[in-house]
Amino acid sequence: MSHYDLIVIGSGPAGRSAAIQAGKLKRRVLVIDRKDRLGGVSVHTGTIPSKTLRETVLNLSGWRERSFYGRSYRVKEDIDAADLKARLHKTLDYEVDVLEHQFNRNHVDTLHGLARFTGPHEVEAATEAGDVTRLTADRFLIATGTRTHRPDSIPFNGATIVDSDEFLDLATIPRSLTVVGAGVIGVEYATMFSALDVRVTLIEPRDSFLDFIDRTIIHDFTHQIRENGLDLRLGSAIESVEDKGEHVEVSLANGRHVRSEMLLFAAGRMGATARLNLDAAGIETDHRGRIEVDRKTYQTSAPHIYAAGDVIGHPSLASTSIQQGRVAACHALETPTLPESPWFPYGIYSVPEISTCGMSEEEMQDRGIPYEVGVARFRETSRGHIMGLEHGMLKMLFSLKTRRVLGVQIVGEGATELIHIAQAVLNLKGTVDYFVQNTFNYPTLAEAYKIAGLDAFNRMPIPEEYKVGRKGQE
Repeated sequence: MSHYDLIVIGSGPAGRSAAIQAGKLKRRVLVIDRKDRLGGVSVHTGTIPSKTLRETVLNLSGWRERSFYGRSYRVKEDIDAADLKARLHKTLDYEVDVLEHQFNRNHVDTLHGLARFTGPHEVEAATEAGDVTRLTADRFLIATGTRTHRPDSIPFNGATIVDSDEFLDLATIPRSLTVVGAGVIGVEYATMFSALDVRVTLIEPRDSFLDFIDRTIIHDFTHQIRENGLDLRLGSAIESVEDKGEHVEVSLANGRHVRSEMLLFAAGRMGATARLNLDAAGIETDHRGRIEVDRKTYQTSAPHIYAAGDVIGHPSLASTSIQQGRVAACHALETPTLPESPWFPYGIYSVPEISTCGMSEEEMQDRGIPYEVGVARFRETSRGHIMGLEHGMLKMLFSLKTRRVLGVQIVGEGATELIHIAQAVLNLKGTVDYFVQNTFNYPTLAEAYKIAGLDAFNRMPIPEEYKVGRKGQE
């Protein structure tokens, strides 16, 4: 029976970074993954495919150029499913190749099989060929991620009524699409296909969506997606979903019906822990299959077992999972490491993009922090004009007491890249003065930081030390 210093279950962002970290520490490490290709949900059905699909849609549809050349402008006239998949498979093959190379370079062993605990320090991995391998380890990391939530009331058929994993295999691009669930996944796919001129209806039973995002940004985003032709139905509980053969029919509690060629059910995900036999390891999960951990070390209730990534719940981002996996491996192998920063960026790859870092205005109000707001519209920047951006905004929140930036929210082109300027200033405890004092490249979208900074600065009290400096100049 083989013995390892660390066995990692799952090869998504968390498992991958943990295994590589352990390899760099020259420990004996094994990654077990049930799929015949490494990378987890992130590479095969989640982050990478959906972002690749988005880029393909925006490029082939000519979306970014329509403000100049008109709404009828297209780069490719008839876009079909094969066009979308061509780039997808190229990207995925490359991602898997890079991952395999990283594992080889860092002497990480891999095993394809379904892992389950048979004791606190022992697992068995069942391969598709029917073999069962027993393995032991001093430490374990669970990084199995999540699976789609598939309620019995939805008649999934893998063709016209699908979950977000099956959606990537679509044989044809539907003329109409209903998306159930306005979470991150639902919003991303709904807006992507709306950009392809598919008639999209996005249904969210609750009265609001993406509640962790600043409401000003959501208001601006909602206006944009509706203007792009997306039919957003909030506060509509679903009575039934029926497969009518030629179409899918959704009956809503308010008496309305929605018909479409295809339905994507994207309301929630569950921790992929059901088959791990966690009882044998002395670990419990919550009602959604997620594992509770110490958020500093990622240690579970079993001291020698750690968990990281989506399987531990919020924030469920590939970016934070990578960080968690590395930190968890360091703690598991008793190696000093720097603590994680509390300020991390959140990116939603919808059309348009949304990205935030720090607090929302609602959070500032709840905490009773006196604040000032600075806003910049992309159309106010020369770069925005050059790119033909009619929409997009950047919003910054500053403490009136300390002048520090405490939150930044962006909606529009390049939001997920631009947010990192805010992340740096937040982490370095920067103030509104940073944005006023510093020169930004011109013309750039990043210049919006300067505009928003001045917007807030001009409404904030002038500090005494500034007044002293001014008297001296006089």
